[in-house]
Amino acid sequence: MAYVLVARMVAKEGEEGGAAEIIDELGAASREEPGVVQYIAHRDPEDPRVFLMYEHYRDKAAFEEHGATEHFKEIALGELFPMLESRERGIYETLA
Repeated sequence: MAYVLVARMVAKEGEEGGAAEIIDELGAASREEPGVVQYIAHRDPEDPRVFLMYEHYRDKAAFEEHGATEHFKEIALGELFPMLESRERGIYETLA
């Protein structure tokens, strides 16, 4: 079964532009990983501080590999997460 992460993130006031740029950078690097099936960033059209990430991995191992990559550590942990007011995550497995 494939492994899916859905993350809702809210940028701190004034950080939404920078967060959007970093999310784009993180997405581009993540889509190059062999275990990533889809990595799609969304932005709330009514509140530009709110982002939704849909991350679809081949399996749980690929998800764990993603978290260990240098680009995740540098871009997500080092740059993006400090810009966030909140972050909620949901983990799912595909049915088929």
